Amino acid sequence: MYLPPHDPHVDDPMRFKPLFRIHLMERKCATVECMYGHKGPHNGHIQIVKKDEFSTKCNQTDHHRMSGGRQEEFRTWLREEWGRTLEDIFHEHMQELILMKFIYTSQYDNCLTYRRIYLPPSSPDDLIKPGLFKGTYGSHGLEIVMLSFHGKKAKGTKITGDPNIPAGQQTVEIDLAHPLQLPDIETLRDFSELSRIVLEVQEQVRREEQEEEQRQEEEDRSQQTASQPAAKPLGGEGAEGEETAAGAEGTTQNKAPASQPFVLPMGVISRNEDYPRTCRICFYGTGLIAGHGFTSPERTPGVFVLFDDDRFGFIWLELKSFSLYSRIKVSFQNAEAPSREAFDEMLKNIQSLAT
Repeated sequence: MYLPPHDPHVDDPMRFKPLFRIHLMERKCATVECMYGHKGPHNGHIQIVKKDEFSTKCNQTDHHRMSGGRQEEFRTWLREEWGRTLEDIFHEHMQELILMKFIYTSQYDNCLTYRRIYLPPSSPDDLIKPGLFKGTYGSHGLEIVMLSFHGKKAKGTKITGDPNIPAGQQTVEIDLAHPLQLPDIETLRDFSELSRIVLEVQEQVRREEQEEEQRQEEEDRSQQTASQPAAKPLGGEGAEGEETAAGAEGTTQNKAPASQPFVLPMGVISRNEDYPRTCRICFYGTGLIAGHGFTSPERTPGVFVLFDDDRFGFIWLELKSFSLYSRIKVSFQNAEAPSREAFDEMLKNIQSLAT
């Protein structure tokens, strides 16, 4: 397991924690040991589920228990997961979220299913190199997000989740066709001014989407009624318009924009006060928010702020909150870790021995 740094130190390296280990013996026998808990390695089990997926099971979960009971387990987990004690956390809402996470994660006792993560492809036209980023999420602490590019859009997908937004959901979406021109530094401190700028772009995006839907409906009707493709000129104009927009987008992304001063507006909450004070470019975007249990999810407007090749931020307008993201640079391997091919072969050997 690669744990994120302790909140809110988003630029710190990931923390490595082994969860199980496999011994392949010369006599074609294999042993699996669970590494969870504080009593040392003990008996475990691994099973292949399907391609790119396997499950682990601990056969001696009593090794995960502590003499002081759940309270001692919670305090130990809190020190390891958050780098602090319960007495350090004064915010009642944060205490509630942390307790929910402990209950949720500890119930599995290292009986887990693992799925391989495929990183997004990289293109020379991308704004920055896609990949995995650590991000601040208020009282939820640090979470892992995968940034990918899809033409005029960029997406941040959660690799780790929380009680509100689970893993696999698209936490932020960036509209690369709509860059934002920030005001001067003093005006930017006024949250209402930033809000006005973002909401104007949101309305512009809404109108453009409606016009595109109407154009598509007219084109479809023309194609259905005409004996010859009378809608072809319209399609040609639309295609030219798309090329122009894509061209403008390419110009926006490929240009090396000059650095400009940046400051968070007054009233915007940030877990990390050590954010960069200059940025390259900003875009309109939306962020996904929801209640506990992913109830009533909705996309709300925000600002994507590109600081450099390895850091970006997102201002959640409705929450008046700021998330700072820093690229994960760890190679996700250690000196004893097998290659992907070797690990796949190892799992096959264990499966054949089990059957």
